[in-house]
Amino acid sequence: MMRHFVLLFCLAYSANCFATTGKWESKATGGSIDYIVTDAKIPEKDFAGNYVTVVYLEKPGFKKIGRNTNEQDVAWLLAQGYRVIELNYAGNQLAVSPAINADVIAINKAIAGGNFCGCNDCSHYQSYVLFEGYRIARNVPYFKDDPTIYNTPAEYTVGDNLNMDIIYPANPAKAVPVILSFSYSNSYATYDPIKKTLTDEHKNQRLREDYTLAGFNDSFLEGAPANGMAWAIADHPKYCQWGKGKPVNGQEDTYKSYETNPDAARKVKSAVRTLRKMGSQLGLNGKIGIFGFSRGSTAGSMAIGDKKVPGIENAGFNIGISDKVQAAALGPGVFDYTQIYNTLHDGDINLETRCPWVWGDLNKNYALWQSMGSAYLVQSSATAPVLFFYNTDDEHYYQDQIAHFKAKLDSLHVPTSTLVNYGKGHAVPQTAESLNQLYQFFRRYLTPSL
Repeated sequence: MMRHFVLLFCLAYSANCFATTGKWESKATGGSIDYIVTDAKIPEKDFAGNYVTVVYLEKPGFKKIGRNTNEQDVAWLLAQGYRVIELNYAGNQLAVSPAINADVIAINKAIAGGNFCGCNDCSHYQSYVLFEGYRIARNVPYFKDDPTIYNTPAEYTVGDNLNMDIIYPANPAKAVPVILSFSYSNSYATYDPIKKTLTDEHKNQRLREDYTLAGFNDSFLEGAPANGMAWAIADHPKYCQWGKGKPVNGQEDTYKSYETNPDAARKVKSAVRTLRKMGSQLGLNGKIGIFGFSRGSTAGSMAIGDKKVPGIENAGFNIGISDKVQAAALGPGVFDYTQIYNTLHDGDINLETRCPWVWGDLNKNYALWQSMGSAYLVQSSATAPVLFFYNTDDEHYYQDQIAHFKAKLDSLHVPTSTLVNYGKGHAVPQTAESLNQLYQFFRRYLTPSL
């Protein structure tokens, strides 16, 4: 019936709408499932000319949240210009969380590798896995960047918008919570010296597969709908190549491998406010969790504290709307720059060397250094509960950062917990046990309906 409808829709929608079918091997079910690939009449493409794509998971083994038919939602996605690849699980009871995360990982790896369901031209940074009943608001602006913060490239003088994507339930019977993550891939302005103009080449890189989801087998966010939650991914607040950036009249690459405040905190708070305002129109209930890994953990941690700083609160979009979050799962990151010299040369040499270039000597400018980290924004038990996750064979300074931040939270009676050694090295949770622990944490504090 679905295949018949899609083909009829294509005929009605445009003679140029093209659909192909086939079988795909599911790791979650251990068998073959049907797929349909349908291209839009007027397809959206990224800067490289690849198709902006939605992989749409239909009839998994759990209750659907959105009340639209799949035909309605697929038609809507096509009308927005998405290539839609439908995977039909036919109600297979193995297609549930967290087992289905294995398919999410396989899909992202295949897209990154350049061949998924016969398609070799899906976008490597604007392709999404959506469960049935969900839609997407793509490239939603959440802050206008200040080009003078990182000063690169020199031709970048008018700030770009930082954007986010919001994956929300379509026509739900009950509003759902959302988990927000700040990318650990940086978007940034790019100058083409041949064309002598700024281009969009590196904008909207928050889901660049080889740096994020496929690169780290990260399936947590895209698996959240199987647990009754929506999700959102925002550009990393450092709008600059990760190893670049310098203050005005400062040394080149002063900001190598770290972001500065209050710039990052302003952007994070503005993102939360924007998501909360948009969510009221998108079937979201106002409860927001944070999921952060690596530089995304450093950024996301800026959202959890309860300290009100006017220069942060009164910047960006939707001022006056609450920027409070209800919970956060934070992986390895940097939360307090005053701690980076506890053990020298333990993995954070860029911080040890370059932070003094912009903030001066730590002992003489302690308050300034302290204000750069998220621990500074924590002052009472009103701070959001936190689950920390890390592997003990990762760089030592990450463990040190988590230990000190957790100790501060514990001293204030903020609920904390840890997920340790779920894998190896600098990695995200991937096993069923570790993913379940993360989803259970968010279910506790965000109380979804599933």
